[in-house]
Amino acid sequence: MSHILYVTLTFILSVELIIGNLGNTFMALVNIMDWIKRRKISSVDQILTALAISRIILIWSLIARLLVSSIYTTSVTPGKLMRIIKIFWTVTNHFSIWFATCLSIFYFLKIANFSSYIFLYLKWRVKKVVLVTFLVSLLILVLNILIIDTRIDVWIDGYEANVSFSAITANLAEFSRLVLLVNTMFTLAPFTVSLTMFLLLIFSLWRHLKNMQHNAKGSRDVSTTAHIKALHTVVTFLLLYMIFFLSLLSLCWNADFNHRSLIVLFLQAMGIAFPSVHSCALILENRKLNQSLHSVLWWMRCRLKDTKWSFP
Repeated sequence: MSHILYVTLTFILSVELIIGNLGNTFMALVNIMDWIKRRKISSVDQILTALAISRIILIWSLIARLLVSSIYTTSVTPGKLMRIIKIFWTVTNHFSIWFATCLSIFYFLKIANFSSYIFLYLKWRVKKVVLVTFLVSLLILVLNILIIDTRIDVWIDGYEANVSFSAITANLAEFSRLVLLVNTMFTLAPFTVSLTMFLLLIFSLWRHLKNMQHNAKGSRDVSTTAHIKALHTVVTFLLLYMIFFLSLLSLCWNADFNHRSLIVLFLQAMGIAFPSVHSCALILENRKLNQSLHSVLWWMRCRLKDTKWSFP
C-alpha cells in the first residue's frame, strides 16, 4: 500500500512540475512574442512575464533540489552545496510570491473604485506603487538571505564539530526546520498584502452594486464584471498561497523525516501546486493568453488530424 502511495505521489509531483514548466513557459513566450511584434508591452503583461520567468527558475530549482536529495543523503550534503540550495530556493520563491502580490495590487488599483484622496493618488500612480512594492520586497529579501546565511554558517560549524552520524542528523533536522520556519514567516508579508487587496476589492464591489441598485441600473455592467474577474484571480492566488503556506509550515515540523517519506512527498506536492496551478489559472483568466492557448490547441488538433490521415 505504501509503495502505491509513493508511486502515486511521485506521479502527481512529476505532473505538477511538467504542467508548471509548460504553463509558465507558454505565458512568458506569448507575452515576449507580443512585445516583439507590437514594440510595446502593457504593465500587466510585464508583471505576468516576470512572474512566469521567476516561476520557471523556481520549478527548475525544485527539480535540481530533488535530484540533489536523491544523490546525497541528508547527512552528507556538502556545506557549500547546502548554502547554494537554500539561498537559491529562497530567492526564486521570493520573486514568485512577490510578483504575484504585485499583480494583486495592480488589479486592485486598476479596478477598485473609492473616493478617498489617498486611493486616487495611488490609482493615478499604479506603476510607481508596484515598483515601490517590488523595491521594498528586495529589502525584505536581503534580510531573509542574511538570516538564512547566518544559520547556514552555524550549521556548518556544528557539522564540522560533530562527527557522529546521530549528531549530524539531529543538527541538520534542526537547521532545516529553522530555515523553513524563517522562510514561512517571511511569506506572511505578501500574503497579508494580497488578503488586504482581496477584502478591499470585495468592499469596492459591494459599494458598486449598492450604487447600481440605488440608480436602478442593470444587474451587471463592465465594472461589475471587472471586479468579479479580478476577485477570481485573487481568490485563486490566496487559496493556493494558503495551501503553499500550510505545506511549508507542516514541513517545519517534519524536517527530520527522510526526503523520500510519504509525508514529505505529499507536502512537496501541495507546495508545488502553487507555482504550477496558479499560472494555469492566470492563463485561463487572461483573455490574450486564453485566446493564444485555444489557437495552439487548435493547431495541434489540426496537425494530429493531418498526421492521422497521412497513414494508410
